[in-house]
Amino acid sequence: MCIPCFFTISTAEVGVVERFGQYSRMVQPGLGCVICPMEQLVGRLSFRVQQLDVRVETKTLDNVFITTVVSVQYQILREKVYEAFYALTNPTQQITAHVYDVMRSQLPTLELDAVFEAKEDLALAVKNALSETMNQYGYQILQALITDLDPDQRVKNAMNEINSSKRLKFAVAERSEGDKILQVKSAEAEAEAKYLSGVGVAKQRKAIVDGLKSSIVDFSDGVKGSSTKDVMDLLLLTQYFDMVRDVGQANHCKTTFVPSSRSVGDDIRSSLLQAEAAK
Repeated sequence: MCIPCFFTISTAEVGVVERFGQYSRMVQPGLGCVICPMEQLVGRLSFRVQQLDVRVETKTLDNVFITTVVSVQYQILREKVYEAFYALTNPTQQITAHVYDVMRSQLPTLELDAVFEAKEDLALAVKNALSETMNQYGYQILQALITDLDPDQRVKNAMNEINSSKRLKFAVAERSEGDKILQVKSAEAEAEAKYLSGVGVAKQRKAIVDGLKSSIVDFSDGVKGSSTKDVMDLLLLTQYFDMVRDVGQANHCKTTFVPSSRSVGDDIRSSLLQAEAAK
């Protein structure tokens, strides 16, 4: 007794129908029908893009174990649905085997640092190897991406320490260079300041000498019979009184004037005692 059985096929899918165990036809999206028990819908294939993530652990040239994640994006070819359904029992296992083969043949030839730089080359090698093999089975390899490179945690810590040491060394060198520039500029500024101060002192002393010279000439012309020595004594005495006045007007002045005499020690002692008693 034959019974019609209805089913539906979703968009972007195709159904495979067998009659008495032999391939019969492909069923397109929409409503389909098989005659039971002669015919049977044995499977569905999707034309959507699919992704398979493969984790591969292997060793690099410098004996560092690293785990890589390869993401393979593939799609069934519409003109090769028959091969895609009947040629392979487990297509994902087939893709995984090829990814393992390529990665475990390429990574041992590279050092760890070179692996991170050769991600694009590794991904291209995986894609070319898969495309060459899987195309004949009805699968198109769209992309092969190296989405993760994960060495051992101790190796990552060591790499971070090396990078940190390099950056610290660079920072110390830059700071030392900056300190050197500051010291050089400071020395140049100090030398320039001392030069200008010397020029100022020289000009000041020249002005003083010129003033003294003018005062002596004027005093000699105005006071008859005075000698040059008398004029110098008078000027020195005037400067002495000016100095005493300035010292006396200074705040927190602790200067003690000690008169000179034959008994210098006794006079100093008396002066200190008088100053102490006056507090």
